[in-house]
Amino acid sequence: MDTRIIGTVMPVLEVTLQPDDRVIAEAGQLSWMSESIRLRTSSRVMAGGMFGAVRRAFAGAGWFMTEYSAARLPGTVAFAAKLPGQIVPVAVRPDAEYLVHRHGFLCATGDVRVALSFQRRLGAGIFGGTGFTLQRIGGAGNAWVELSGEVVTYDLAPGQTLRVHPGHVGMFEAGVDFDITVLRGIRNILFGGDGLFLAALTGPGRVWLQSLTMSSLAHAVTPYLPLPEAGDRQREHGQ
Repeated sequence: MDTRIIGTVMPVLEVTLQPDDRVIAEAGQLSWMSESIRLRTSSRVMAGGMFGAVRRAFAGAGWFMTEYSAARLPGTVAFAAKLPGQIVPVAVRPDAEYLVHRHGFLCATGDVRVALSFQRRLGAGIFGGTGFTLQRIGGAGNAWVELSGEVVTYDLAPGQTLRVHPGHVGMFEAGVDFDITVLRGIRNILFGGDGLFLAALTGPGRVWLQSLTMSSLAHAVTPYLPLPEAGDRQREHGQ
């Protein structure tokens, strides 16, 4: 199996498969593929099987995974980033697992398993009430994670804590302790503009932070979205 990451701002992961190779990705991640690639969709690559798939679906992640393989001849399959950012490769082992944000998992090889690891509703102060979800990438193999914007890494020493706006949490090693803390001070809560909650990441371990958040992107593009026509507004209100 050969892989390469193409591009800069909107990168593409291209994977060339030999007949005995396979790669898994969430359903709907495919960008393009050659004629010899075959697809098979199932929930078995998720930790917890069908129950795990249902939990992921309710959390807003993908319900099923798709397995890509080459039939008889080598073939190529490509996965494009959904937002401006970077595609980060990681080696997954039983003693080296990772937690990534809800839409961060791009694809993986070997016996990598993906499971819902953390879910909490945080209120409108951060994500408009949609909550915060982490996925655990475990097993053995190689995985690729999609992070938005620029990526900043920190190697935390034992006991060292980094407090981060949850939207900037991209990925961290499973050995890092993760918790949600409440921003202290009524003035900070009411007038600070940073939401009520922060993620507390405590070492030892490496963390990957992403500079672009979905809430910031939505806020930036909202003024440029077309307003609904009068007729559309009337139909929305049943008139």
